[in-house]
Amino acid sequence: MSTTQKPVAVVVGVGPGLGTALVRRFAAEYTVAIVARNADYLAKVAGEIAASGGRAHPVPANTADESAIVTAFETVRHDLGDPEVLIYNAAMRPFGRLMETKPSTFENTWRVNAFGAFLCSQQVVPAMVTAGRGTILFTGATAGIKPYPTSAAFGPAKFAMRGLAQVMARDLQPQGIHVAYINVDGAIDMPFIRQRFPELKAEDMLKPAAIADAYWFVAHQDRSAWTHELDVRPFKEKF
Repeated sequence: MSTTQKPVAVVVGVGPGLGTALVRRFAAEYTVAIVARNADYLAKVAGEIAASGGRAHPVPANTADESAIVTAFETVRHDLGDPEVLIYNAAMRPFGRLMETKPSTFENTWRVNAFGAFLCSQQVVPAMVTAGRGTILFTGATAGIKPYPTSAAFGPAKFAMRGLAQVMARDLQPQGIHVAYINVDGAIDMPFIRQRFPELKAEDMLKPAAIADAYWFVAHQDRSAWTHELDVRPFKEKF
């Protein structure tokens, strides 16, 4: 294992939008392992971080594949060391009502959102328990609290993730590990959303960098006042 001067953070689910914003925010003070399926995009983000004076270590992996996750975190531990922060941001967001949703879509959505969060958490928790400290943040969504009719696959998957976060918080927070679920309640300003909802204006959406600032705040709270669930939404959003 090679050591780094900076502590290690892992961001799982790095694409255009929030994932990349999280990497940029945490790379200011962490060496960041970045995990996603698209190796080319990871290399691009790592290059941008390096150009700004930080370090992002690409680790391509399918977050829904148990063996791939085990291998990815073995790589992180070998190359960088034990992570002090895990941010699980991977998501699959299909739209469809019950009878419009294929069983395979339902299962795959659960695997990416909930099962992947479970697998990644198991990879970092043992070292965090030994150290008596650590932070695990899950990217939630409106569907994990108040799903719409067209969230037949996404809603149950985010409910499962939120339930996992609650179980882990009750289990691990007394051992010094901060677990939090960030409910991103609104559309994030990124290419996919702009293409699907062209009627949305910039002020209708959450800015990725602003969300990343909220994650940073939660990750560095004093343990006397930890947040377990945090809502972030545009000022115009109804709730």
